[in-house]
Amino acid sequence: MANIQSNKWSIPRRSFLRGTGATLALPFLDAMRPLMAAGSNQGVPVRMGMLYMPNGVRADRWTPSGKGSDYKLSPILSPLQAHREELLVLTGLQNKASFTGDGHYVKTGGWLTGTTISKTTGSDISAGGISMDQIAARRIGQGTKLPSLELGTEPVATGIDRNVNYTRLYASHIAWKDANVPLPCEINPRVAFDRLFRKRSGTGEKRAADEQSVLDLVQEDARRLQSKLGRADKAKLDQYLDSIREVERRIEQEANSLGAGENLSPELLAKMDQLDKRISKAMGKSSREEELSSRPRFDHGEHCRIMMDLMALAFWSDSTRVSTFMFGNDVTGRNFSFLEGVNGGHHPISHHKGNKDQLDQYEKINRWHVEQYAYLLDRMKELKEGEGSLLDHCMIGFGSPIRDGNSHNPRNVPIVVAGSAQGQLKTGRHLVYEEGTPLCRLWLGMLERVGAKTSSLGDATSPLTGLG
Repeated sequence: MANIQSNKWSIPRRSFLRGTGATLALPFLDAMRPLMAAGSNQGVPVRMGMLYMPNGVRADRWTPSGKGSDYKLSPILSPLQAHREELLVLTGLQNKASFTGDGHYVKTGGWLTGTTISKTTGSDISAGGISMDQIAARRIGQGTKLPSLELGTEPVATGIDRNVNYTRLYASHIAWKDANVPLPCEINPRVAFDRLFRKRSGTGEKRAADEQSVLDLVQEDARRLQSKLGRADKAKLDQYLDSIREVERRIEQEANSLGAGENLSPELLAKMDQLDKRISKAMGKSSREEELSSRPRFDHGEHCRIMMDLMALAFWSDSTRVSTFMFGNDVTGRNFSFLEGVNGGHHPISHHKGNKDQLDQYEKINRWHVEQYAYLLDRMKELKEGEGSLLDHCMIGFGSPIRDGNSHNPRNVPIVVAGSAQGQLKTGRHLVYEEGTPLCRLWLGMLERVGAKTSSLGDATSPLTGLG
């Protein structure tokens, strides 16, 4: 392990476990504190994640009752009950720049930029500005392995939506490095994992390393470090390594499911086929044949949870401090018949036309997304950091750029933020703002608390009041 100051037995914050073909950043350990200023959380960074849910919500079942700290979660938000005191639910916000243009694309493309996308059916796309996550990445991402991490579950959409005459490219991006450069989501869990935990090296070294778990590659360095750590740090490091092992195991299982080819681009299928062959080589012919006979169905829920686990690990290891995740592309027709009582695709169901049966199905899909968000918050709360949890040092936004999928209403958008950013947000409240309050004022407030204060964004020139 590099950079250990053995004379004082303290470890620099940016320390790694190293091995041939792998490098793991370490979580915040007590042994790092002697190098920090006084204070239990000094040196622990604030992170920011933004989770995008497509196709809006059932509006009459979203908003909590009550205001301030005296509020009750709505039916759709009820899976978050265990995190009630760690939430800010915000009502009354809108992105005025998305009022122009029919359909979804203008809302999704400008969700984090606060600007209006250019209407085009070609590749000359423009969001009109940089997204708030990339403003943060420019300010606080230069000292981490990845300035930002963009995750998703569906390949980039192609073609033209003739209903509204927009290129479908806008459907797949919420992160914009600048007005004309969208950042595509990584949808392959193995590729995302390797970006976080494997070294980019020569081809011979890379091929050999690819056949092994990253933990096997760094085990000698990990063993040396554990022999010098105190009891609390040993437990924390064990938890960290176990978390990586579990995610790696689940990625291999997911690779077999993804191999079925559902919703995958040819390029991704080729990558997954390569991974599949490596797994076959490791397991042997008889095991592979047995595995094929019982190949599981592609599991969208597990795919989402793996990606969110990767976000949590990326934050915990300080490999990045900024991340986005798209549960699905804009206008996604993903079939949610795996939910009891749901029969059909997300986007068609969102166009409920007031039909009670479709509204009920729409609500179940919304609630499922909230359950996945709750899963991420559960996970982050379990991960200890400083005197609290990883969640205590984060802001995790969740929402959609439209209120109702049937009307494409961009006013009073559904938005929740979890985590206090080290006490900078006063959570456990439902904040109700005057109708028409810019959503970008929330983005400015979050940027300020993550250490990327900005004077303006979209139609906002000041942060929301009442956040802290």
